[in-house]
Amino acid sequence: MHVVIPDDYQDCVRHLNCFEKLSDHQVTIYNDTVKGLDELVERFRGADAIVLTRERTSITAELLAQLPKLKLVSQTGKINTHVDVLACKAAGVMVCDGSGSGACTVELNILLILASLRNLVGENKRLHAGLWQGTLGHQLHGKTVGIMGFGRLGAQVSHLVKAFGAKPLVWGRESTLQKAKDQGFDVAPSREAFFSTCDILTLQLRLTPQTLHMVTAQDLALMKPTATLVNVSRAELIEEGALEAALKIGRPGFAAVDVYEEEPVLGANHPLLKLPNCLCTPHLGFVEKDNYELYFGMAFDNINAFASGQPTRIVEPKATL
Repeated sequence: MHVVIPDDYQDCVRHLNCFEKLSDHQVTIYNDTVKGLDELVERFRGADAIVLTRERTSITAELLAQLPKLKLVSQTGKINTHVDVLACKAAGVMVCDGSGSGACTVELNILLILASLRNLVGENKRLHAGLWQGTLGHQLHGKTVGIMGFGRLGAQVSHLVKAFGAKPLVWGRESTLQKAKDQGFDVAPSREAFFSTCDILTLQLRLTPQTLHMVTAQDLALMKPTATLVNVSRAELIEEGALEAALKIGRPGFAAVDVYEEEPVLGANHPLLKLPNCLCTPHLGFVEKDNYELYFGMAFDNINAFASGQPTRIVEPKATL
């Protein structure tokens, strides 16, 4: 099979141990992202299978109509709305997905929290500029850390910040609150209390039609001027433009962001990069060697299973609802 792998920004996929699983296939790798339909058609025209790195490239009905040779979309991690699974089924294209550990994303949450509290990047820049200490940092111990969403990652973040001596506070739908209570964590009495109480607030939600723009400008306006918002999940969880506007008026006073509405962000072309009270990283949440071995290893296993006539981890259209 001819396997096409787009969006390999670091040119790292061919160097993974699991890449050997594709030794019996013709493989073409691209190290950038293209968005235009014509460019995508040109890139995927000869592909029997496409391996997607998370949501970096979308597979639409319009694209599928011009890829008659395509037989399989193998997704690293879980499928989301970037793949039109119904259109794939109608076009006779099978979709398979896998999973990841999530541990590396949880670790980045903690890293950004600590780096924000201790002004790590700014102090590093001062030292390189020939200067010494210039700010007074803050400790995580004793802070109230808001966890919006309490799935697998939200629970892990809650346990970790508690180990630092912080006080996790959970908010979400009723089932989320009950799950947090069952694990011994405090829940906020109301949405308003959640946003106004937290010293640090983290978003631990999947992006779905129900969570799109869930965090509004009104929510952010309730946050303390000393609070920090951390988003390592998806940019679209926050109302468009709301975080930039909130940071400009100082509620919250700081943000650490790993995700953006349009990626990749090139040429420093994003408004959050222009704000001194926002620490920005280039979507590093899942970008870690062990996680990549797991993600791509399962994606390559899916290709081999399909080629052998015994496909696994098949995604049906209802899985995207």
